[in-house]
Amino acid sequence: MNNEKIWLKSYDDHVPPTLTYSTEDIGTILTQNMTKFADKVGLHFMDSTFLYKEILEHSQKFATFLQKNGFEKGDVLAICLPNTPQYLFSAYATYIAGGVVTGCSALLSPEEMAYQMKDSGAKFLVTMDILHEKVFSKIYDRLDNLKVIVPTNIAEFMGFGGFKVFMGKLIKKIPKGKMIPWPGKTVIPFLEALETEIDLKKVDIDPKKDLALIQYTGGTTGLPKGTDIVHSNLVSNMHQFDVWLKREKGKEILLSAFPFFHIAGYFIGLFLNYIGGAQILIANPRDTDHIIKEIIDKKPTSFGNVPTLFLMVQNNPLSKTIPSEVLNNISLYVSGAAPFPPEAIKEFEKQFHSENKFVEVYGMTETAVLATVNPMYGEKKIGTVGLALPNTDIKLIDTETGAEVKEIGQPGEILIKGPQVVKQYHNKPEATKATFDNEGYVHTGDVGIFDEDGYLKIVDRTKDMLIVSGFKVYSVHVEEVMTKHPDIQILAIIGIPNPDRPGAEIVKAVIQLKEEVEATDEVKESIKNYAEKNLSKYEVPKIWEFKAELPLTTIGKVLKRALREEDSK
Repeated sequence: MNNEKIWLKSYDDHVPPTLTYSTEDIGTILTQNMTKFADKVGLHFMDSTFLYKEILEHSQKFATFLQKNGFEKGDVLAICLPNTPQYLFSAYATYIAGGVVTGCSALLSPEEMAYQMKDSGAKFLVTMDILHEKVFSKIYDRLDNLKVIVPTNIAEFMGFGGFKVFMGKLIKKIPKGKMIPWPGKTVIPFLEALETEIDLKKVDIDPKKDLALIQYTGGTTGLPKGTDIVHSNLVSNMHQFDVWLKREKGKEILLSAFPFFHIAGYFIGLFLNYIGGAQILIANPRDTDHIIKEIIDKKPTSFGNVPTLFLMVQNNPLSKTIPSEVLNNISLYVSGAAPFPPEAIKEFEKQFHSENKFVEVYGMTETAVLATVNPMYGEKKIGTVGLALPNTDIKLIDTETGAEVKEIGQPGEILIKGPQVVKQYHNKPEATKATFDNEGYVHTGDVGIFDEDGYLKIVDRTKDMLIVSGFKVYSVHVEEVMTKHPDIQILAIIGIPNPDRPGAEIVKAVIQLKEEVEATDEVKESIKNYAEKNLSKYEVPKIWEFKAELPLTTIGKVLKRALREEDSK
């Protein structure tokens, strides 16, 4: 079935099956675009606005600062910041200086941060001053590779004016740490680094060989793996997405709450530069009041999020205050990183005037980042993740035999090959061998099915697929069915070992009800009856748990690992 590439027949007319890709490195491409769109707005952050020529100047100054402090080609700069202008200035500067970026979540424990800093070999660090003082100070003694630390503060580019910033710090709404020195390491504040005069040394980059990003995976078990992403992986994917969407250059205004330390957020941070668009930075994705205010004030043309955050915005009463003309201005919604139940999408579409504007996507760190996307103009099949991008091959293999699936509608593990697919994990040869095969395919661990038009539907993760009395239960399918119940906000299906049947599992449902619904006996009985009517007998959960809130990852995915750990205690 792979050789047929059945998805090609469903492409929009403007999308060719194959593309020609730039041979330039990211730093060169970013610089060219910032020059081309010099007088266009590139960033909105709080009350601040940055033109591309200002972004370029800050990036070149910081790149010069890096080089003058010993930064060489291939050196790694770690960024541990929320979505702020400093994050992008630092990232763009790293590429201009010929280096490699690795993004750290501020929510990591000191031990997890130490692991990533040491594993990536980071020599430079840009972080919040509060993290510099309170978190990194606990691990600096172990970070022999780290030479230069650049603390910054979220208030430095807010644009509120001196008095408001002062008051914010005074009442501790804006956390502030001390710029403490550290023996054997250079500590220079971010604003001081930006006083450097531009005097750049040219660096030659091989886009197909030289690293651009060491991106750490979520780490579903054990410590996360760094993924070696070269320049051509990211450049290829940006071009694929650009051709696919066919958005007007220099006109896009995107609001996205994907954090930059996640591959999806980082890709967006590069992609908006690639197309000369403006991005509205959201430092705190849980602050939906602020997100809604930014939608009203900045009038974005596109809106990207994980499903849970779309639902959080929808459920915020302030969402009903968004004027119709503002909603009508949003012509594209991009959803990814987790399944979005079709019924929930339809409800969202009604409220946000977004019919036929939802483009669900699919990818992973190892595909840097996108592999499939629903058509921009053609049929968007809700509940699928769309079609394989140009130059991208996808095949499904049987999860037990490894043989390629031949029949339409038959589930199999998704394997992906294309110019965006990376070749290896960082310093992890055994993990590389287990995930990337000799043909260049990455084994995703996701189970999917193709329909007759080539649209891909994710039905489960291989580790989330349950075996119940010899039957395979796909948790995503059960979740999709059950979230159609009018009282359910979010539902997660996990497997509990069956003590009476070794190797088999019991289906457990963990449910977060809608805000206005109470977990009465009547509501619980209604949900159980709904399951019995709409699921196969072996799919019906035997254990039901109702929680006020389900645990979520930093980007809004349900953290099933935490739910499993609760049950194992």
